[in-house]
Amino acid sequence: MTRYDVIVVGAGVAGSLVAHRLGRNGRRVLVLEAGAAVPGGGEPATDPLATYLTASARLPGSSSVPHPAAASPQVTDLTGTDGRPPFRATGHVLQDGPLPYASGYVRANGGTGNVWTGLVPRMLPEDFDTERFGYGRRWPVTYDELEPHYRSAEEEFGVAADADDQRVHVGLPFPEDYVFPMRPLPAARLDHLLAARLDGRRVSDPVALSEVELKVVGTPHARNGVPDPRYDGGRGYVPRGRGGREDPGSRCVGNATCIPHCPSYAKYTPQKTQGRWSTTVTLRDRSVVSRVLIDGRGRATGVEYRSYDGEVSTAHADVVVLAAHAVENARLLLLSRLAERSGQVGRNLMDHPVLLTWGLLPEETRPYRGPGSVSGLEGFRAGSARRRRAPFRIEFGTWGWVWAKGPVETDVAHFLLERGLLGPELRRAVGDRIRRQFTLQFEMEQGADPANRVTLHPSERDALGLPRPLVTYDLDEHVKAGIAAAGAVSDQIFALLGAEDHTDYAPPAAWPGRFEHGGRTYGYRGAGHAAGTHIMGESPATSVVDAWQRCWDHPGLYAVGCGSMPSVATSNPTLTMAALALRSTERIEADLTARDRPAHVGPSRPTPATNETTTPTRGALT
Repeated sequence: MTRYDVIVVGAGVAGSLVAHRLGRNGRRVLVLEAGAAVPGGGEPATDPLATYLTASARLPGSSSVPHPAAASPQVTDLTGTDGRPPFRATGHVLQDGPLPYASGYVRANGGTGNVWTGLVPRMLPEDFDTERFGYGRRWPVTYDELEPHYRSAEEEFGVAADADDQRVHVGLPFPEDYVFPMRPLPAARLDHLLAARLDGRRVSDPVALSEVELKVVGTPHARNGVPDPRYDGGRGYVPRGRGGREDPGSRCVGNATCIPHCPSYAKYTPQKTQGRWSTTVTLRDRSVVSRVLIDGRGRATGVEYRSYDGEVSTAHADVVVLAAHAVENARLLLLSRLAERSGQVGRNLMDHPVLLTWGLLPEETRPYRGPGSVSGLEGFRAGSARRRRAPFRIEFGTWGWVWAKGPVETDVAHFLLERGLLGPELRRAVGDRIRRQFTLQFEMEQGADPANRVTLHPSERDALGLPRPLVTYDLDEHVKAGIAAAGAVSDQIFALLGAEDHTDYAPPAAWPGRFEHGGRTYGYRGAGHAAGTHIMGESPATSVVDAWQRCWDHPGLYAVGCGSMPSVATSNPTLTMAALALRSTERIEADLTARDRPAHVGPSRPTPATNETTTPTRGALT
């Protein structure tokens, strides 16, 4: 079969949701995935947990075995240097900017939705228009217009959270009767310790010249906990386990790690949605799309794709949906030489640069129990302060110093090699350090900047002969001012906690994202939250897609995902991406319904409004 109603490129979160919603309406959907449908790169199915545990380096993509034909960028592709630029980039994504784009992504069935943290806060209403704060771009969609789709996404994910907390302490306009599908996850011991010492205390923001009152608030999670019986008018919610099946036993049980893989299958992944696909949805894996096909009128008609051995095939449809990843969507549009009118394809690349600070509390935090972060501080996300510096969220890192310093083996090496401890002394020293560790994770909003972009490398090719992505990236003064404010806030929080501060952005090799600002050295990590490369807007002269994520220049072509977002705000973007995808699916379904509307073949008849005669034709896709 080579003719479909819809072709979806990419089986990640957005692509899987689009295919599911269209498939349940009986639409014939082909999903083309660059990665393998099962772990092992096309070899016999391998349990992803076993693949992760036996990997030589346990990285976010270690639960699958990538194939050279669908390579994924890894965090190990970046190495810090003492020179300028302060990093060296290798691997699938190459770079030539002043600072590194420090995030990777996964090209496998389920995409980066296999390895994410599972945190799903909503954007704030004011996040949809940062132009009024003097930076970034305004959305063509408001919070109120997206709100029903936020609810749909929360149902799909089975979000665990407290609506009252989100309303009172975050400022989200939830109706009084709204409840999430799941009750909030229990707070970690670290959350209780920090709440006891921080709630109600105030810290100063030296950049915004203001004070903020601290309040520890639980973060919404896309992982199964205890269903809330009040959900859906008292009908409740049944958790979904492996393969999308209803499975009340598939709940978070507090594993020491769930990145990349959750052993209890409590965390949402796209495979849960795929497990509910109708029989009209076909997944074709190991299929790298290399070009979008268009007809003489510029309408999308299908795609060209390549198997791992280089064989070229084509498939045709009335609608083509690009849902690969912000970087890969831009790369595919550039390879196809499409949507060029605005000059914005690949531009406005955004991420959440993350400032990490870490230390030891006087008492035990008991890390490595539960998700990597359960709660945080929300008071720096909004308000007029964002005119002076980038806003940020603060997550509490409950997995010790693993993101900042590496796995616990680094603590063993410190006491063994640098302090010369052995036997019981080594055991006591390592145990004492690990039990008291905690991390603060400051996620910065980065505004849309056309200079941050994805292009095609002029000479480097991948295993299939396609140009590799080339990224040019930097942090502007607004973001650096936010990082400086976060550093000052961290100092005050550590003082309030009586904590030992062990933050040190050295050696340079471990911190590719390293820079000087105001006489102080900072280092940042990438959050893996790529956005903005096919940005949405109100005009085809200044944006790539419209409010429905339809490419202005090509009827029948959609580019969905975080790449459409005009701002990345301060919230993890997956929930917003899912809400946008579900909203676009309604438009696609309306387009297909118009296509299927029968043509009028009877005699012409006058129209009531004008008395002119017309003959309706077969509905066209727009």
